[in-house]
Amino acid sequence: MKLIVTDCEGREHVLEALEGWRVMEVIRDWGIPIKAECGGAGICGTCHVEVEAEWLDRLSEPNDEELDALDKLATATENSRLSCQILMNDDLDGLRVSLTAEAGCESEESAATEAA
Repeated sequence: MKLIVTDCEGREHVLEALEGWRVMEVIRDWGIPIKAECGGAGICGTCHVEVEAEWLDRLSEPNDEELDALDKLATATENSRLSCQILMNDDLDGLRVSLTAEAGCESEESAATEAA
């Protein structure tokens, strides 16, 4: 099955994924930089991705811990999910996600905010 990831520079990567693997693990294991500081516990928000809208209703509902982590992110949107909480399965073959500032993509604006 495939996972399609847009990286911090806007490049699209088509990655081979295994059923039951977390999206975060697939991204990391294919060598695409992603912070994922808590290692998949779903509490830090540093594996935050934007899921393309047409895929959202195929995902399982976020649990309370994931919702709490997303609530703390300034850049979270209705398409935001933690990639460590999305488990690949046949229904998600072709899933499209984009990395975010929290996952390691820093815009000039976010870098300036952190420096302040």
